[in-house]
Amino acid sequence: MSEATVAEVPTSSARAAHLPPALRLPMPVQGIAYVFARRQLIAALARRHGPAFCINVPMFGRTVIVADPQLAKQLFMAPTDAVGNIQPNLSRILGPGSVFALDGAEHKRRRRLLTPPLHGKSVKNYERVFEEETLRESANWPQGQPFSTLEPMMRITLNAILRAVFGADGEKLDELRSIIPPWVTLGSRLAVIPSPPRTFGRWTPWGRLADYRRRYDETIDRLIDEVLADPRFDERDDVLALLLRSTYEDGTAMSRNEIADELLTLLAAGHETTASTLGWAFERISRHPDVLAKLVAEAATGDNEYRQATIYEVQRNRTVIDFAGRHVYTPAFELGDWVIPRGYSVVVALAEIHEQAEDYADSERFSPERFVGSRPSPTAHVPFGGGTRRCIGAVFANVEMDVVLRTVLRHFDIETTTAAGEKVHSRGVAYTPKAGGQVTLRRRPQPLA
Repeated sequence: MSEATVAEVPTSSARAAHLPPALRLPMPVQGIAYVFARRQLIAALARRHGPAFCINVPMFGRTVIVADPQLAKQLFMAPTDAVGNIQPNLSRILGPGSVFALDGAEHKRRRRLLTPPLHGKSVKNYERVFEEETLRESANWPQGQPFSTLEPMMRITLNAILRAVFGADGEKLDELRSIIPPWVTLGSRLAVIPSPPRTFGRWTPWGRLADYRRRYDETIDRLIDEVLADPRFDERDDVLALLLRSTYEDGTAMSRNEIADELLTLLAAGHETTASTLGWAFERISRHPDVLAKLVAEAATGDNEYRQATIYEVQRNRTVIDFAGRHVYTPAFELGDWVIPRGYSVVVALAEIHEQAEDYADSERFSPERFVGSRPSPTAHVPFGGGTRRCIGAVFANVEMDVVLRTVLRHFDIETTTAAGEKVHSRGVAYTPKAGGQVTLRRRPQPLA
């Protein structure tokens, strides 16, 4: 990488564009580095250039990377007519009816419709489901030998979101259980590379993704018919029934295609990132005996302050989703000392903020005590992004992680290890423990109270 100087770009706005330092390498080279070593690239450029710098990659084009909490806050809180949804975005994987596809007023309307099933009393009602799925999955876990927790966590979180979305269990959801995991794995990898003009047949990755989507749409269509035919439809409190009954302010309802896209968004985003964070949680606490001892002691009570602090610290110390982006719509967007022209993308490097923010002394150290007695700063703790596009399922995910972790701690003794921490592995969008979050467990003779 060569040292860069401040780039100046002509613009028709009143203020000339004034951009941060830029990486001076050909676009294809930058793109390859971004796809295969995104986190290392961003960390290296942040060390060299500071809290803001420019890259030029094939998918997002000319992009400003932000690694500073205050600049991130300014971006997240900017008016939606100034900066909007990054282009391209996950809607090319999840579908045009997904909340990821929407912008401005349409995005706000959709979020208002999706919020009730994922917050407050609705999430409280799911706690039993989270515990049941954890107990069911853990019934046959091996004892006294290392095993990877990531895949079991994937199954727990998938089954939990399926039950929350459809209000039922059993064979009718088996088709989705066979479709969603490989679809998520493939979609996560394809989401970080440019889309081809066509799928080029069923034997290509994009062709396989389209085939999964076809099977998914057929299954969802049958499930919608079943829900609508339920004599107790008006009494159901599952997410699908709530969406089918919901209407916008003008009385219109979501179409079937939009509902299918939103459910796919919930099923995909609602289980992989949560499971990945849980995998990291087990990897982290097994290497920190003092943290584990406090968690076990607390699990025998009705408290969860330290468990919540541990979850917050796992999200900070091992950030699963490392970026959140916007697209500049106005002729020029002022961000700190910089002036960014229309057409640029602005990406917040979430992992860098978690490592560099002044809020976190000795940031490499894993220490839940940072969050004991105080909630994380919404500026410096951003695992779910921020602003109007903050993850709508954040509350659901947080409660689920809390219940799953509590249930495992009550029923199993986790052995500690002095082994080095697992390396970070990229699954495309999400970052997971390279060995799958391995732990050694032994079932307790009697569960903790």
